[in-house]
Amino acid sequence: MPTAVERAYDLSGQVALLTGAARGIGLTTATMLAEQGARVVIIDSNPEVASIAAAIGADHIGLSIDVRDAAAIEAGVADIIARTGRIDILVNNVGVGLVAPAVDLTTEVWDVTMSINLRAAFLFSREVGRHMIDRGYGRIVSLASQAALVALQDHVAYAASKAGIIGMTKVLALEWGPKGVNSNTISPTVINTPMGQMTWNGERGDIFRAKIPVGRFGEAEEVAHAVLYLVSAAAGLINGENIVIDGGYTIT
Repeated sequence: MPTAVERAYDLSGQVALLTGAARGIGLTTATMLAEQGARVVIIDSNPEVASIAAAIGADHIGLSIDVRDAAAIEAGVADIIARTGRIDILVNNVGVGLVAPAVDLTTEVWDVTMSINLRAAFLFSREVGRHMIDRGYGRIVSLASQAALVALQDHVAYAASKAGIIGMTKVLALEWGPKGVNSNTISPTVINTPMGQMTWNGERGDIFRAKIPVGRFGEAEEVAHAVLYLVSAAAGLINGENIVIDGGYTIT
């Protein structure tokens, strides 16, 4: 007989859509959700995304969609629902980390950051959310950042986009919670992924790491476990919250 924990974390029969999931946190999370029985759909700009999804298992899907294109997102979500019959879980993970001092940040970089980090999360949430509301059930988890909570040098566009994710999620939680759709965010510190290592390497990384009370950066698996919890039956009462995975950085 399955244990209470096994029953709570069993995602058999569910479909999970994850954006920006061809590597890093997204791929690790997709793999973990698949291990718990979910059929995963990976959205990514990587042209090899279909092969990456197939490597997880035969039933999983990988699609290349421009997340800055509202029409492409609308058509893509409709196609996924037509192919799978349902979307139970949405993980808004896609993002860029383009950094520069505020005085030097170009309008183009600001707009790119907002379109990928914030606008795409809203567009996917809106399209998938309509479907979830019709079905009376859904779980949405969006990746924010510790940069949404405290100021980080050179991160003005990134911080603004991630603060927007938290604000957006609270409104979705308020509006959609009564309709069976829970929305939450996760705010990690630097994670040992290609994106994290690109910005926080060498001496800069060493200095920042020393400011984290636990003395290290995070691992993708630690974030994936938090996503799994939030989409599981164990977290049905968690709605509109922001789980901070930062080793204590934001308490100092």
